Amino acid sequence: MNPLRVFLFGALCAVSMMASAQWQWIDKDGRKVYSDRSPPSDIPEKNVLKQPGGKRSLPAETAAAAPAASAPAAGVPKLSGKDAGLEAKKKKADDDEAAKRKADDEKLAKAQSENCVRARRNMEALKSGARIQQFNTQGEREFMSDEARAAESSRVQGIIDSDCK
Repeated sequence: MNPLRVFLFGALCAVSMMASAQWQWIDKDGRKVYSDRSPPSDIPEKNVLKQPGGKRSLPAETAAAAPAASAPAAGVPKLSGKDAGLEAKKKKADDDEAAKRKADDEKLAKAQSENCVRARRNMEALKSGARIQQFNTQGEREFMSDEARAAESSRVQGIIDSDCK
């Protein structure tokens, strides 16, 4: 392997390790703070948990005090982990979708009701015995035969039975 490549690889590793240098401390409100900069001067040395170049663990007295210190202060709001604006948008979208679905269902029910009325009228006309005219494919007027009337009656009755309640 080329010595230049080995040197560049080593330098790259060293730079990446330096870039991951992190400070970690407990602030005056008892919250853990992570930063790439050193803590402010008002943070005591015992509250610094980690610094670049080596880890520091919690001393015994700090470890016992940390759970109590991490309790939320009286004036600090409790975070729920949910975005109120996002939740409101999602609820509005769900409500809009439900309203659209309801409107579509009402429209479908109205169309089905109108189709039932038409089917019943056609059935009455077929049962009345009056002569029914139709136009054939050449555009000529023809009267419906008894066989065609019976077939149409059974078709319309099937529609009424299946779609109308």
